[in-house]
Amino acid sequence: MGISSALYSGVSGLNTNGSAMSVLGNNIANTNTIGFKSSRTIFSDLLATTVSGSGGTSQVGRGTQLSIIDNMFSQGTFENTESNTDLAIEGDSFFVLSPAATTENFYTRAGSFRFNEDGYLINPEGYRVQGKAFEADGTLSVGDPSDIQVDVGTLIPARATGLIGLTTNLDSNSTVLAAGPIDLNDPASDSTYAASTRLFDTLGNTHILTTYFRNVGGNTWEYHTLADSTEIASGGADTYTAVASGTLGFDVNGDLITIDGADLYNPAGDTTGALVMPRPQGQIAAGAIDWTNGADPTQAIDLDFLTTQYSSESIVISLGQDGYAPGSLVKIGIDGDGIVTANYSNGERIKVSQLALAKFPNTNGLLKEGGNMWAASDAAGNARIGVPSSELGKIFTNALEQSNVDLAQEFVKMITTQRGFQANSKIITTTDELLGELINLKR
Repeated sequence: MGISSALYSGVSGLNTNGSAMSVLGNNIANTNTIGFKSSRTIFSDLLATTVSGSGGTSQVGRGTQLSIIDNMFSQGTFENTESNTDLAIEGDSFFVLSPAATTENFYTRAGSFRFNEDGYLINPEGYRVQGKAFEADGTLSVGDPSDIQVDVGTLIPARATGLIGLTTNLDSNSTVLAAGPIDLNDPASDSTYAASTRLFDTLGNTHILTTYFRNVGGNTWEYHTLADSTEIASGGADTYTAVASGTLGFDVNGDLITIDGADLYNPAGDTTGALVMPRPQGQIAAGAIDWTNGADPTQAIDLDFLTTQYSSESIVISLGQDGYAPGSLVKIGIDGDGIVTANYSNGERIKVSQLALAKFPNTNGLLKEGGNMWAASDAAGNARIGVPSSELGKIFTNALEQSNVDLAQEFVKMITTQRGFQANSKIITTTDELLGELINLKR
């Protein structure tokens, strides 16, 4: 081993410290980059050389080398924003992105998303955010995540009413009246109480139905549901036409136990027993409402009575129905569970998709792809992909995760790296002087 070997040790020190300075520079340059994760350099010594001396064999190192550049995936702080499509993850997971018309996935912590002109949720580079779509029944689809897209160009069609829910109390102290049909033109044909609700036909037109309740004694009430005769093809000359009639039976405690003679509980009349499934309901039979406006004349509507007969004034507690008119898109929102909801002008809120998150066994195995994105590798392991949860992480809306670069720490490292570089350069100049003295021996 000669003096010149010290030159190569010094050169190795210059190379490793130069690489460290590049990493530090990249960290500092990305101080304000959304979702950026800082890196650090790890050095290791080179294979030593064995030398012999009077005291035995010894080892002399041959310099240093860059062992690895680690990515530090510590949580960054959150910045509140005004955009409801800005998202941040609390946890170790990543948003899943995919280029258009491909099945390739990329991963990011930068949640600065927006909807494009086609309704796709994208990042600034145009990659589409992936999520689990909702089926028509409100359940999440099975299979792999897909592009999140909201239909922004068309109206949502009307939904014809199929169920009307009437939650009421009927006064048990009401006067008992004679049973029979309701005739609003006959003062002798009276009702005890009435409740009106609107419904929608298949074209999205609004109609009003009024249900009249009549106490006929024996803890039994009649219900008669009437519609405007001018809106029904078979309405006739009367102002209103009955489209449904039946009876409601109550027990001695004022609880509803039968509808149209059908028991609600098993065993019959025992409200502590099991509720019969499906729950018996009054019904406006298909064809009973033949609308004059051209809507589907086979529209059938169930009447769900959640009714009591207590010694209290008759009152409507709530009325509801499951139909709606056509509507245009007003706003798109994303909540803390990552659920994308489309809000329409008719008041409907339709769940479109739920964002997917990916978690890797070894995040240091991910490969940087630029644009705040990462790619999977064998070293990262198989991704666990699912919706936000205690395992995969929580989503914060109107927030962005900031870079986790600590400037104070980076500047301290920069000073030590600079001194290391200077010291290694001094090794080279000192060794050069030693070699100069050696050459001067021949003079």
